Amino acid sequence: MKYHPITPTADPAGAAGWTARLSRALSLAVLGFLGGKLLILLTNLWWFPSLKHGNDQPAVPDAPDDRPITLLVPLRDEALRLPGTLPGLLAAGADEILFLDDQSTDGSAELLHSLTASRPAGALPLVRVVPGAARPAGWVGKTWACAQLADATNAELLVFCDADVELQPGALAAVVAEMDRQEADVFSVICRQRTVSWAERLLTPLITDVVLCLFPFGLLRAPAPSAATAEGMLLAFRRPAYEHLGGFAAVRGELVEDVAIARLTRRRGLQLGLVLGGELVQARMYTGYRQIVNGLGRGLAPVVGGRRWLVAAGWLLHVAAYTAPVALLHRSGRWRVAALLGITERVLVEAKTGGRDWPAALLVSASPLAAFPVVLRAMRRRQVWKGRTYG
Repeated sequence: MKYHPITPTADPAGAAGWTARLSRALSLAVLGFLGGKLLILLTNLWWFPSLKHGNDQPAVPDAPDDRPITLLVPLRDEALRLPGTLPGLLAAGADEILFLDDQSTDGSAELLHSLTASRPAGALPLVRVVPGAARPAGWVGKTWACAQLADATNAELLVFCDADVELQPGALAAVVAEMDRQEADVFSVICRQRTVSWAERLLTPLITDVVLCLFPFGLLRAPAPSAATAEGMLLAFRRPAYEHLGGFAAVRGELVEDVAIARLTRRRGLQLGLVLGGELVQARMYTGYRQIVNGLGRGLAPVVGGRRWLVAAGWLLHVAAYTAPVALLHRSGRWRVAALLGITERVLVEAKTGGRDWPAALLVSASPLAAFPVVLRAMRRRQVWKGRTYG
């Protein structure tokens, strides 16, 4: 009689059970993550303020309404944007606008002079173009430009605005009124993102999504100095607060100077204010996929303290939370609920900001995949922005 050795065989039932358990654990974690974000978003739908026209803005007792408003605009290679945004800057309600030509190479300063040459003498706002000095070692281009602008005026209220921001008439009065209402020393407007291409529609609104879904507005009044965020496209300071912080010199080497300013404001015990731009303050930050990759990629690592592993981990989390549920719809009802929560989140963010890009909301599962080149860019030790290289 022959004896044949028994060969172990695979256990399909065991493998299937292990896969099912893994799917269940992962889906529950995703549901917890999305559910937590949705709870924060729901509070911010009610709590987070949006800019309104003057007649709709809440009254501020004893707030002076005759204060001159000086708008400070750093300008570097903005010749393509200026014709579209300059009319809004001029009509926003400033008494004076200072542009700083940050050594532009595309004729931005000359274009600005030609666009404003036909204005009547003495017409408001007064417009001045300040030539920028060479950037000292250790400074980022924008922080150096903003520091020069602050030194070029004696204004008590410093309102810094990027040249690509689209302002509506009355926007600055609404900014000042909301800044007074929040009793803010430093004040940031989260611009409504105007998007055109599909890459912009999938990725650029994620900036606002992060604020509304991960930052409860009430934290600004809580004794938690680390709870701080800002967007530097429109950033206002009261002069005493600006000097107390040390101005932009205090964050001279920061690629993401707005978040650094916000954190410094909270650490120094000053009041930080935030508001959504609504219809009054909008911007098309990036025009096309390449600009998005370069622009968002340069800022991801600094926001998390240079810990690039956190950038990678965050991306994987978003793949699991927004892309995986669509791929695993067939596995269980939990994945279908997760997919619905992801779409609901984006729909509510679009409704709150006024963007109302419903087709892009339905494709939220594609956003993490579209962001993969952004993550790769963020892993680089050196970043290039507007012709300048930063370590």
